[in-house]
Amino acid sequence: MKIHADLSKRAVVESENLDWIASPMAGVDRRMLERDGEEVARATSLVRYAPGSAFSAHRHDLGEEFLVLEGVFSDETGDFAKGMYVRNPPGSSHIPSSAPGATILVKLRQMDPADSQFVRVDTTEPEGWKNNRDGERVLPLYSGPTEDVAMFDWAPGARFPMETLARGAEYFVVEGSFEDNEGHYRAGTWLRLPAGSRQEIHTKTGAKVWRKTGHLGS
Repeated sequence: MKIHADLSKRAVVESENLDWIASPMAGVDRRMLERDGEEVARATSLVRYAPGSAFSAHRHDLGEEFLVLEGVFSDETGDFAKGMYVRNPPGSSHIPSSAPGATILVKLRQMDPADSQFVRVDTTEPEGWKNNRDGERVLPLYSGPTEDVAMFDWAPGARFPMETLARGAEYFVVEGSFEDNEGHYRAGTWLRLPAGSRQEIHTKTGAKVWRKTGHLGS
């Protein structure tokens, strides 16, 4: 299965327009944003756990990262409420579940095989957020040799100059909306810009976004 699998091409998906597709486990459904492979795949998805659902034990050979968008997601290492960002490195395993139900943005099989770092960041906590450019606050989530991940909070009316994304960028709009030189992106939109893209961001409403950069270069 290939969905937006060519990383050299721009991709935009308004996730709310996608159908939920059943996974192999009852009560766990997915909206597929990008995918290269079948059940074991390089994938970026929204995954929805019904209350009381669980997924069988499994190993992440090339890692997993996720952001909890709604509810509470759980495994043996803890309960992760809305706003938690989690990285489980290559070789890790777990048994995920959700008692009250949860929706997560999840990326699978996209980490450096040498990455060994577990990460847990509560993005709802004010500690760690820093003022950056005018109208922008940033919360770093992870920085490694091939990627940087952060949350951005843009104030209404914020505007930023054109920049070249030498190694690409990927966004998920958590709240609000923003615009750039190619389109408008509302809450729930996933956007991927290939290496070498140029982008000029502004927002009328304000926005909170998850962003990854550096991972789409050659």
